[in-house]
Amino acid sequence: MKKYFIVLITFLMGQNLLLAQNFEKTKDLEHYKGYFDTFYDGTTDKLYLQINNLEQDFLYVYSLSSGIGSNDIGLDRGQLGNEQVVHFRKMGQKILLVQPNLKYRANTDNVLEKKSVEQAFAKSVLFGFPIVEAKNGSYLIELTEFLMQDAHGVTDRLASRGQGNYKLDQSKSALNFERTKSFPDNIEFDVLLTFSGKAKGGNIRSVTPTSSNVTVNQHHSFVKLPDDKFEKRKFDPRSGAYPFSYYDYATPVEEPIVKRYIPRHRLAKKNPEAAVSEAVEPIIYYLDNGTPEPVRSALLEGGQWWNQAFEAIGYKNAFQVKILPDDADPMDVRYNVIQWVHRSTRGWSYGASVRDPRTGEIIKGHVSLGSLRIRQDFMIAQALMNAPFKNSDDNVDPMLEMAIARIRQLSAHEIGHTLGFAHNFAASTNNRASVMDYPHPYLEFKDGQMDFSNAYATGIGDWDKVTVAYAYSDFPAGTDEDSALNAILAKAEKDGLRYISDQDARPIGGAHALAHLWDNGANAYDELNRILSVRKQAIDNFSIDNIKTAEPFSVMEDVFVPLYFLHRYQTEAAAKVVGGLDYNYKVKGDSQIAVKWLPKKTQQLALNSIIKTLQPEHLTIPKDKLNLFAPRSIGYNRTRESFKSKMGVGFDALGAAETAAEMTASLLLHPQRANRMVQQKGMDQNQLGLQEVLEQLLNATVKAKLQSGLEGEVQQIINWTVLQEMMHLASSKESYPQVTATVLFEMMKLKTYLGEGKRATDPSAILLKKEVEGFIANPKGYKVKTEAPTIPDGSPIGMDCMQD
Repeated sequence: MKKYFIVLITFLMGQNLLLAQNFEKTKDLEHYKGYFDTFYDGTTDKLYLQINNLEQDFLYVYSLSSGIGSNDIGLDRGQLGNEQVVHFRKMGQKILLVQPNLKYRANTDNVLEKKSVEQAFAKSVLFGFPIVEAKNGSYLIELTEFLMQDAHGVTDRLASRGQGNYKLDQSKSALNFERTKSFPDNIEFDVLLTFSGKAKGGNIRSVTPTSSNVTVNQHHSFVKLPDDKFEKRKFDPRSGAYPFSYYDYATPVEEPIVKRYIPRHRLAKKNPEAAVSEAVEPIIYYLDNGTPEPVRSALLEGGQWWNQAFEAIGYKNAFQVKILPDDADPMDVRYNVIQWVHRSTRGWSYGASVRDPRTGEIIKGHVSLGSLRIRQDFMIAQALMNAPFKNSDDNVDPMLEMAIARIRQLSAHEIGHTLGFAHNFAASTNNRASVMDYPHPYLEFKDGQMDFSNAYATGIGDWDKVTVAYAYSDFPAGTDEDSALNAILAKAEKDGLRYISDQDARPIGGAHALAHLWDNGANAYDELNRILSVRKQAIDNFSIDNIKTAEPFSVMEDVFVPLYFLHRYQTEAAAKVVGGLDYNYKVKGDSQIAVKWLPKKTQQLALNSIIKTLQPEHLTIPKDKLNLFAPRSIGYNRTRESFKSKMGVGFDALGAAETAAEMTASLLLHPQRANRMVQQKGMDQNQLGLQEVLEQLLNATVKAKLQSGLEGEVQQIINWTVLQEMMHLASSKESYPQVTATVLFEMMKLKTYLGEGKRATDPSAILLKKEVEGFIANPKGYKVKTEAPTIPDGSPIGMDCMQD
C-alpha cells in the first residue's frame, strides 16, 4: 500500500514512513506525518487521524477531483465545494467536527459579549467520531466513514436535475491513495465514490458507461489557517470587486452592523518604500499540464496579461503563470490552478476560489475552462469566412487564430474572478476596457473577406487596472487608505470608465443602456445595424466551401446556425435601450449620476434597429442556401445547437424565422420593459411611450404590405409571432393594468383595420382578425396558441463564472 500513498514531508529528509508509538492501536499501522498525523490499517482498509489540539480552528474544503462531464448536471472535474472553518471538540466519548457560525460575530475584547453572539446563532456539527483511543491529551479517531460520505452533494444534484435517485454504494467505493497526500500545513484526502440508482435523465445516460453506477472522485482538504496579519480592505460598490460580508454585533449603534470587505490574495512589496518592488510572495497560477497546444500557450499568454495591471501599481513580476509540475495535484490547496475541463457538450467556464471565511483572504484560485469552447469559436469563424475550403481543406489558420484569441481573453477573464473581481458589462462601451466583460467577436469585411484581426481585444484593459489598483495597491505608511482608495475610483470616473455588473446586464430584468452581454460598440443600436449588414454579406457568401471535402452536408447546417443568429446578442442589447435607464453605483460625495431615463431620440433609434430584425429581408434564408440543407445524414442527428424543425426531417426555414422573430418580440414586449415605458411617459409626456412602440411595431409588421413567395410566408410567421407576443404581454401577471389597456386599445384598432378592404377576404388577415377578437373578449385570460422552435444554444462562453 505504501507505493500508492504519496507522501511529501520536506522536513523529514526524505523519510516518509514511520512507525507510530503514541497509541496502542497504531503500533503496527502505516504512519503518515503531516498537518495531521494519519494511520492506515491495510487489513481493515481503515484510515485513522490523530488529534493533538482540540478547539483549534482549521479550514476544511471539499471538491471534485474527477467529475461527471455534463454541463447541464454541472459536476465538473475540479469543482470546488464550500470552504468551512472547523475545529474538533470533545463531548463525552465523542469527538465532534464543529463549524462555528462566522456570519454573526462580535469583534471585541469582551469575552462575554463574544460568547453571547456565539450562543445566539446556530452552529453546525458536521460529523461525530467515536474516540478509538486517547493518550496524554491526544485522541485517535477513525476517519474513513467521514471521507466516504457525499460531502459534495452529488445525489442531491442528480435528483434536482431530474437525472434519477441515486444512493452512495459503499461496496463500490474506496479510498484513493494515489491522490492522498500529507504536507506540514495541509493534508489532502481523495476517495472514489460510486452512486447507484436508476437513471431518469438523458444527460446522465450520455456521460456514463453504465448509468446505474455513477463514479466520481471527491477530495477533502484539511488546511492550516493563515496567520492574523492579513489586512482586510473595505468594499466599495464602484470598485469592481466582489463583496465579502458578515454581521458584527459589537458595532456602535450609529455605524452599520454589516461589515463589507473585498476578497483578495495576500500581496505585499518586499520594499514598501520603493516605487517598483518585487512581492514578498508573488501570486502564481499553474496551468493544468494536461492542456494541449496551441491552447496551452494561449492560456499562459492570456493569464499573464494580469501582470500588466500589477506592474501599473508598482509590482515587479508579482503575478505569474506557470505549468503545473508533473508531481503536483491540481486539487492541492497550495496551488492556484487553471484547469482544462472536458464535458460532453459545450458549456460555461468559471473561476472560483477557496477563501479564509474569517477575512476573505483568497487561499486558492481555481479556474475551470471548458475544452469545447474553442471549437464553437472555430465554427463561428468557419461560418463567416468566404469559401474557406474552396482550394484547400488545410486552410484553418484564420479560424484557429480567432478561436485562440478568444481563449487568451477567456483565460484572463476567469483568472480575474479568482482574483476577486466581478463582471464589468459596461466595458465594451469604453473601447473594451475590461477582460471582465463578455466579448462578442468584432467582425468586419475587408476586400470581400471576413477580417478577424480585431475580433477580440489583446491585453489587460484600463478598467482592470483600476480594480487591481483598488484591491492590491500598497500605500506608504501614514496614508489615509480610505482617501487613497477613493482617489483611485475618482480618477476612473474622470477618465470616463464605467462599471456595471451582472444583475443590471441581463437581457431579462436588466434595464441599463450600456451594460450588455456579448455586445460591441459605443451604443447598442448602431452596432446592431452594422452586425445585420455583416450578417447579410456572410449569408450571401455562404456555400458548400464552408465545410471540408467529404464532410456530410448536415455539418453545413450546423455551421450555419451561429451565422443565422449572429445578431441575437446585439438585439438583446438594443432592446434594453427601449425603456432603458442610465445609472451608476453612486455613493454620496462622488460626481456620478444616480439614475436618469434615456432620451427619447436614443430610444427611438434603438427601436428602429430592433424593428429591422423583424423584417422578412433579414429573416428569410435565401433559396440557394436552403438547397444546401438536406435532411440529416445517418449518424448526424440534430443536437441542442441545431435548428429545430416543425417539418419532420426537412429543414424548417419558417421555423428558423419564427425562432428569431420570437426572440426579438419577446425582448421588446417584456412586461418589465412595458411597465417602465408607462412610468417614463407619465413622468414626461414627450418621452417614448408604450402606445408609440406598439403602433410602430404593428406598422412595420402586421400592417405592412404583404410580400410574395418565401418572404411572404416568412412575413406571415413574423406577423403571427408579433401578435401573440403583444397578447402575451397584456395577459401577463407582471403587466400593470395600463399595459393591458394599451395593448387592448391597439388590438381594437387592429380588428377594424383587418376587416377593411382587400384584407377582409385575405386568409392570413382573417386568421389574425379571429385571433384578435378572441383576445378582446378575454385579454387577461389569453393563452399563447403556438410556440416557436427553441433557439439553439449559442452563448460565446458560458454561465456562472464566479461566477462568468
